[in-house]
Amino acid sequence: MDTATRGLLDEIQACTICAPHLPHGVRPVVQLDPRARILIAGQAPGRRVHESGVPFDDPSGDRLRAWLGLTREAFYDPANVAILPMGFCYPGTGKSGDLPPRRECAPAWRERALGALPQVGLTIVLGAYAQKYHLQPAPRSVTQAVADWERYWPQQMPLPHP
Repeated sequence: MDTATRGLLDEIQACTICAPHLPHGVRPVVQLDPRARILIAGQAPGRRVHESGVPFDDPSGDRLRAWLGLTREAFYDPANVAILPMGFCYPGTGKSGDLPPRRECAPAWRERALGALPQVGLTIVLGAYAQKYHLQPAPRSVTQAVADWERYWPQQMPLPHP
């Protein structure tokens, strides 16, 4: 990994911009390497991922790897796959599940992080928050984005959150 990307990762890991709003504390979970050819653009880590510090280290990750036909080894090799959620930290739980990604995160980090991924040829776009950011024209819903996947292919592939 080059020094610029290593520096960016260090900055992300040290980020506390959302700390006052995170009931479980700050723990950014990302996977970046300028050699990555696939980007997983997701929502935000869940509780289990927050605890382990490993992206998609939960049943949703098992489903996603099965959908993509990737082994754990290939998925967790940063030279293959970059993982960049819209919010890097677990936002906590609300009345009907996990809260949405914090709004501060994407404006603070997303463009710099995407700029550190020059080799990405395919972005897997998971869920409504990531799809609203990455897909143009923005879909009305996740269902619409998935149904219209050919509109975005081959650079992007919208999927529901696994």
